[in-house]
Amino acid sequence: MTRKYLKLIFSALAVLSFFSACRNDDAAADTDEPSPVTPVQITNPKDSSIAQFVELTAVSAYLEKSFVKANINGYVQRTNAKTGEQVGNGTLLFTLITKEARSIGNSVNQLDPGFKFSGVSNIRSGQAGTIVQVNHQNGDYVQDGEALATISNRNSLVFLLDLPYELNQIILQNKTVDIQLPDGKRLTGAVSGTMPSVDSLAQTQRYIIKIASAKDIPQGLIAKVRLLKFNHVNTQVLPKSAVLSNETEDEFWVMKMINDSTAVKVNVKKGIETNALVEVIAPRFIKTDRIIKTGNYGIADTARVKIQK
Repeated sequence: MTRKYLKLIFSALAVLSFFSACRNDDAAADTDEPSPVTPVQITNPKDSSIAQFVELTAVSAYLEKSFVKANINGYVQRTNAKTGEQVGNGTLLFTLITKEARSIGNSVNQLDPGFKFSGVSNIRSGQAGTIVQVNHQNGDYVQDGEALATISNRNSLVFLLDLPYELNQIILQNKTVDIQLPDGKRLTGAVSGTMPSVDSLAQTQRYIIKIASAKDIPQGLIAKVRLLKFNHVNTQVLPKSAVLSNETEDEFWVMKMINDSTAVKVNVKKGIETNALVEVIAPRFIKTDRIIKTGNYGIADTARVKIQK
């Protein structure tokens, strides 16, 4: 009898343990884990002006150059021209002497001092500028009309901008442009004209930008030119970090707070953007709407968040 009762007692305890374990598993299954809370910072929509620019490169060039030419056949007796030198209008650059004067000039003058035979010609600059090329030195033989040197007009310095033809319409609203040199110096230029042709390979059209001062700017310098592309006044903007997009950037949205702890996804239509701001064309938010600007990446619709200051 004792063994029989012991078996019944062990069986009853096993059954009770089984049902107790089942009840504990069900209770654990019914207990939901708390959802994660994402710390975020918020901002409010505002109306502001926003502009979008196109940055291109332009090259400095002297449009006007003059050639200092020989006016006789003869030899270069003296050279005052030096490459890179600034000269004024009428500066003496070369002295030429004819072949005949070099051969017999002194003898003739010795025979008859009153004859005053020299055969010497002084060549002067025809304009102020910078000597960019010297072709002959002392002792060289030159012919009448031969170029002795080249002078660039210091007041004719311009920047040449090769503008993609698809952007040629924006040049109309950029009569005045901002030019930034490699050393950080900024100049103001004015679009003064264009070439009547398009580069067949690059499909660009060349525009001429004149500047007020060309001091110490060499030819061939590459500068940055910023052209205004769009300018929207009094439009709705948000910080750039507040507007999210998919991988193909054909869908945009923001995360909007509907209460103090829940954010929902709101699809938006994006306009132009800068480095800091994005234009939101639709929907039209109210000034008190709270939009997440940091902490919004990767959170789902109706996500639980915590606002941080």
